[in-house]
Amino acid sequence: MAFTIDINKFRFGADATAFAGKNVLITGSGRDRGLGQALVLAAGLNGAANVGVHFHRSYRDGFDLVDALREAGVNAFALQADVTNNADLWSSRTYVVEQMGGRSPDIVICNSGLTEQGYRFGRSLPEIEGEPRGERRARVRRAYLENLEESRAVLNTKIDGFVAMTHLWAAEAVYHQTPVQLVYVSSKQALEPGPSVPGYAIANWAVLQLPQVLRVNLGRAADMASAYCLMLPFIKTSMTEEYSENEKVFGRWQPRMLETHEAAASITQLMSQAPESLDQGLFELNVSGTVEKTELEWLHRAIEVRDEGTRGKMVLT
Repeated sequence: MAFTIDINKFRFGADATAFAGKNVLITGSGRDRGLGQALVLAAGLNGAANVGVHFHRSYRDGFDLVDALREAGVNAFALQADVTNNADLWSSRTYVVEQMGGRSPDIVICNSGLTEQGYRFGRSLPEIEGEPRGERRARVRRAYLENLEESRAVLNTKIDGFVAMTHLWAAEAVYHQTPVQLVYVSSKQALEPGPSVPGYAIANWAVLQLPQVLRVNLGRAADMASAYCLMLPFIKTSMTEEYSENEKVFGRWQPRMLETHEAAASITQLMSQAPESLDQGLFELNVSGTVEKTELEWLHRAIEVRDEGTRGKMVLT
């Protein structure tokens, strides 16, 4: 069995009302020990009416998660789809509505995402002593193509996937006059990028614009959708755990990486507020304190462009 998480860590108590009675769909939620899995558990174990577990390739993990939720009495279902394949997503629409009792989702959390393995963006590969010139050129060309293919997959999954999910489920909400909450999972790397993962930083920056873009396009129907972004720090997942003891990776933001249940509890706490109070928000999860005593706090951020002489400056306030 691929499911390894202690589900009791995701029962957050009576104050965790974010998902109570709601139809919830979470993308990128199949992988074991991932943030998406944590959010599915948070929703299912804290009162959601129905929970959609979306995955692309994590079949075993995804189905094991659905089984674990059903054993806990949660109405959960699996959804396999490629978020970069628009036909896949359109085909899933009817299935999702059927699984949710004939209603579209009340909450859609866009969490799908990849990251690069890390490469020397904008820099040439180091030379190898004695390497023939032709072999070096071939090695550099291969690395160049592989690096950009890797970044393209990251950009497609985050940007194209989030845009497609937004277009699909916002349109359903407007058509059926059933409000939807769209939550976009981003990263602090959007505004404080680290080295070696250019596609990841750019993709997470791009999705910060989605709430405003959606509101402008909905016009008079804007009240049918509330949308906001979560800018998260480092979380210990199956993708990041190899760096969990490396302070050079996470030390600029936090004393330690967060566990997935800690992140899910904080997100659930934030989402328990009225959707209209969160709409259009950019919320940064700040981590302070020490390894032994860590404190979490949501900061409501805004991105402003200020005129400073002949050059504009983008700042976070």
